Amino acid sequence: MKSITGLLLASSLSLALGACGGSGDDELTPTIPTPDPTPPSLSADVCYLMSTTKGDLTLAIDLTHMPITGKNFKQYVDKSFYNGTLFHRTINNFVIQGGGFTTGLQSKPTSAPIKNEAAVGISNKRGTIAMARTTVPDSATSQFFINVLDNPQLDASASSYGYAVFGKVVEGMDVVDQISIVPTKTSDGFNDTPVNEILINSVMETNCPAA
Repeated sequence: MKSITGLLLASSLSLALGACGGSGDDELTPTIPTPDPTPPSLSADVCYLMSTTKGDLTLAIDLTHMPITGKNFKQYVDKSFYNGTLFHRTINNFVIQGGGFTTGLQSKPTSAPIKNEAAVGISNKRGTIAMARTTVPDSATSQFFINVLDNPQLDASASSYGYAVFGKVVEGMDVVDQISIVPTKTSDGFNDTPVNEILINSVMETNCPAA
């Protein structure tokens, strides 16, 4: 079983939940915000159909409680940024991560990093989507991950900034599960990279399924 600590630490190009960028080891560490003890439930303010080479997912995004994170994802979708990117990291019984690299693990230029809203307190439960980042708390850009299982160790706490959940998969978790168990390899410093590339073909706004 992989060490959770090892998965969360960013090192060179081999990142678990870390997005590309500097390690941030030389930056001042701000005070860890106190997580909300009574976090809100996720709202479905806008939904997107994500078409992949393994099947389709429908994502519901919360713009109400996660305004910075939700808007950030929406802006990338509106620019068609995710079209042609990969799920470049898949870890069985943990997460699948994507949104930063194209075929051949070529990185895409991103917008400026955003503030980490994990202190809102929404938990990294199975099917939720959260922002990947480096060890710097406010370093998330385009990369995201989908939780394959409940991962409370990724939540904000008194000792951890956590990873900001901003939506959930409302249709297509079977596709997430399929992606999470594909054969993987180490390639050019990337660990847990699918042997056969898994592409995000497109992400388009769609009607949210009835509750």
